[in-house]
Amino acid sequence: MTGLAVYPGSFDPPTLGHLSLVEQGLTLFDRLVVAVARNSAKAALFTVEERLDMLRAALAGYDPARVEVDSFNGLLVSYAKSRGATAILRGLRGTSDFEYEFQMALVNRHLEPGLQSVYLMTDYRWLYISSTIVKEVAAHGADIGAMVPPATALALAEKFRKA
Repeated sequence: MTGLAVYPGSFDPPTLGHLSLVEQGLTLFDRLVVAVARNSAKAALFTVEERLDMLRAALAGYDPARVEVDSFNGLLVSYAKSRGATAILRGLRGTSDFEYEFQMALVNRHLEPGLQSVYLMTDYRWLYISSTIVKEVAAHGADIGAMVPPATALALAEKFRKA
């Protein structure tokens, strides 16, 4: 595959599992936009701007012509279309993710038939990691350095130090 894919998510916070999907996505697509959803129904620990900063730090070593960090409001398919994307990249950790992602893919296909949904499994080392688990572990002061990029670990430590 070639072209541009949008990799959307809440990224609250970014994990090494997310970075694994960026790596894999770059083997399939010429360009990726890692896009933070601004209208997520989830209660976020970090502001959108903080999440964008953490992603930019985590992806600083990538060619900016190939990986961009952005945010969006509204429907993902509208954003992807406005960016000229040919695909939406999503990650699956296990079967528990599949049902929701399958429903979203069908809705997205209905709304924008030309936009493909592409699903990748994160590297097996990160299958157990989710942003929710990372926040829970960090809230209790445990070491999360093997689960998140360094800037994310620092941001979590600071967030919970204030709490």
